[in-house]
Amino acid sequence: MFETLTKRLTGSFSFLRGRQELTEENVAEGLKQVRQALLEADVHFQVARRFTDSVRERALGADRLAGVDASNQFVHAVHQELVELMGPEDARLPVAKQGPTVVLLAGLQGAGKTTTCAKLARLLRDEHKRRPLMVAADVKRPAAVEQLRVLGQRLDVPVFHLEGATPPEVCRAGLEEARRTGADLVLLDTAGRLHVDEALMDEVAQIAAVTQPHAQVLVVDAMTGQDAVRSAEAFHERLDLTGVILTKLDGDARGGAALSIKEVTGAPILFVGTGEKIEDLDAFSAERMAGRILGMGDVVGLVDQAQKTIDETEAQASFEKLVMGTFTLQDMFSMIRMVRKLGPMKKVLGMMPGMGQLADMDVDERQFDRLEALFLSMTPRERLKPDLLDLSRRRRVARGAGQPVNAVNDLVKRYGQMKKAMKQLGKLGLGSRIGAKDKRAALAGLSDTGAMVDPGAGGGGGLFGGLGGGLGGLFGGGGGMPDMGGMDPSALMGGTNPMGSSATRKSGRADDKRRKEKAKAKQRRKNRRKK
Repeated sequence: MFETLTKRLTGSFSFLRGRQELTEENVAEGLKQVRQALLEADVHFQVARRFTDSVRERALGADRLAGVDASNQFVHAVHQELVELMGPEDARLPVAKQGPTVVLLAGLQGAGKTTTCAKLARLLRDEHKRRPLMVAADVKRPAAVEQLRVLGQRLDVPVFHLEGATPPEVCRAGLEEARRTGADLVLLDTAGRLHVDEALMDEVAQIAAVTQPHAQVLVVDAMTGQDAVRSAEAFHERLDLTGVILTKLDGDARGGAALSIKEVTGAPILFVGTGEKIEDLDAFSAERMAGRILGMGDVVGLVDQAQKTIDETEAQASFEKLVMGTFTLQDMFSMIRMVRKLGPMKKVLGMMPGMGQLADMDVDERQFDRLEALFLSMTPRERLKPDLLDLSRRRRVARGAGQPVNAVNDLVKRYGQMKKAMKQLGKLGLGSRIGAKDKRAALAGLSDTGAMVDPGAGGGGGLFGGLGGGLGGLFGGGGGMPDMGGMDPSALMGGTNPMGSSATRKSGRADDKRRKEKAKAKQRRKNRRKK
């Protein structure tokens, strides 16, 4: 998400690097580029103008940071204004003091209201221990009621609908059903239209009047850009909006709607949809989103994801094997599968600090499938005892996986680097400093404080400087981009790294030279034997 905006904003900061002081002139030049980046990202022009005015005041104001160069001062000012623009940080759905909490979901057709209704029910049930009831009040769109029923069956969440009734009658009956069954949360899935019209607004207003919802939430498709802002303004005129849910943020390369809607309507962003799965709905955090927009990543979000998806007992066992240097190829295989649970690698990359430079990279998820094919082509004994993998066995593994022998050789090489690097970290006492509760975060390359666990420091290079507590050694090789924790991006693609450091390239040339010299020496020995 925000790929284009991130790229343009980070580019606008580069001209200030090396300068010690912010002046009217260089701030004006920076703001010109920031304003252009915002407009290209579909941010409302009035919002972009107010934003840049606020950044100017902050950057040139009395609260400038002493001893910090101009580029970092400017980034700090932009970050703080982004947080204020998208905040407040603590926006939450209200909770009824008595009876069920009623949440009305409104929006245009195609924004994803029905799916979001189910996602919200799952999130509030699992994380806030609520007992939800979903009310199917969209009688206009074909199969909308059936869609919500299917989602409800998958989640084991009850769905209410009253055949032949009008949407306001359905919602009123749904509220009575919630009181009867003891549900403490009612989610009203209302109908939408392809565009804002009077009939739509009248229907939503009638539902609000009948049910008196505690929260009136607008569901907006972030990919619609300026249309999202216009529809938000129209709904805000007829409804007292409590908040906004932005959907399809994972497919939005511009992201302007996220920056504009709160400023235009005054309604805070409550949740964001980040994927198609039922679990892909996250509580919105202005601080974390601002960090991602500026390429600073979302360390907290990644740690939270790791703690949700990675089993604590399994993580602890894997981590202890890593730092003790006793883990096997079977453990590495299990670790790869564990880390893949975090989600698509491009999404995980976006949550890592310094990954803004990779906005245009297409991460080939099939590379991970090829790796798993190599592991599955080995026998259980070979995965437990990698030393058994002689040349004939490696050829058999390669044939079984449909890959060249070099792929097996590279996997074993990365395994060796990873084992060596993590053994060195074990000697430094890393295992004793990290408690059992933090092992899952460490396996994601992070601690709860956001500190990087960097196996690359031990000589292994690394993806994220420590993804999987050492998976960097598998994918990263040695070298890489120094400002990205030693990451070698192309290793994800299964190829060479055109952006690799000069040290990496020199190392490769030295290896080639040694191989040629070794081949020449071998040929000379053969010639002497013939004589």
